[in-house]
Amino acid sequence: MANTHNVTEFIFLGLSPNWEVQRVCFVIFLLLYVAIVLGNSLIVLTVLTSRSLGSPMYFFLSYLSFVEICYSSTTVPKLISDLLAERKTIPWWGCMTQLFFMHFFGGAEIFLLTVMAYDRYVAICKPLNYTTVMNQQVCMVLVGMAWVGGFVHSLSQILLIFQLPFCGPNVIDHYFCDVLPLLQLACSDTLLIGLLIVANGGTLTVISFVVLLVSYVVILLHLRTRSSEGRRKALSTCGSHITVVMLFFVPCVFIYMRPSTTLPADKMVAVFYTVVTPLLNPVIYSLRNAEVKKAMKRLWTRTMKLNDK
Repeated sequence: MANTHNVTEFIFLGLSPNWEVQRVCFVIFLLLYVAIVLGNSLIVLTVLTSRSLGSPMYFFLSYLSFVEICYSSTTVPKLISDLLAERKTIPWWGCMTQLFFMHFFGGAEIFLLTVMAYDRYVAICKPLNYTTVMNQQVCMVLVGMAWVGGFVHSLSQILLIFQLPFCGPNVIDHYFCDVLPLLQLACSDTLLIGLLIVANGGTLTVISFVVLLVSYVVILLHLRTRSSEGRRKALSTCGSHITVVMLFFVPCVFIYMRPSTTLPADKMVAVFYTVVTPLLNPVIYSLRNAEVKKAMKRLWTRTMKLNDK
């Protein structure tokens, strides 16, 4: 059915029809995107160059920051360029590509956050077995599984959308291609496909969210037996993880765990999980983690010394 459509491009309505608002948004989102790339790149570089950040927790953190850069890059650069364009268009194949990579990196992030929760569970609840259980090979396998999980999730989503016929109209009331707005434009009955998409994306998000919450509840209950200093350090680390989980999952549950309908608030919620969350992740992890802050200071000192030479 993919060959039955006669739509060659889609037109985005964007965030606002007001030209003045678009120019202001251009400056804001350009600055935010630069901050996302620089902030998350700094975390990746800090982890890679610091010997003190060699534990699995920071290994996963560096991958999370890399995923955040890729995830935001699937939508934000197009949004920024469209804010200066009178006609905001994207080719049909470009739309499908954007949809695939957005769900690929989004799915990988979901699985990676779950892996990070498992890492904290082993570190806090099974400390004597931590180095054995979370060895380098296991960490690489878990990261690989996160990438594979994201790929399978995205492939299933794109295959459901790919078979839909698009005969017109081709106007998307959004600033990027996503499954729910595209379902609204399909010229066929999308009830079954909409339910399958909710079963795929929505169920994955909800189940992962529940598993993460349960794991952190178990961790918090286990901390009651720790010393006050041990509780403080563990709570600081888990607090960062829980904050990131809430920032990412709550908007995703709002968007994807409902029937194939769009709401006026969807665009603002999408801005939150495609822009705000990737921006806040490096801030949350660096400000709440003393080791990361120390490693960043050492990296800055070494960089300044090299520049002086």
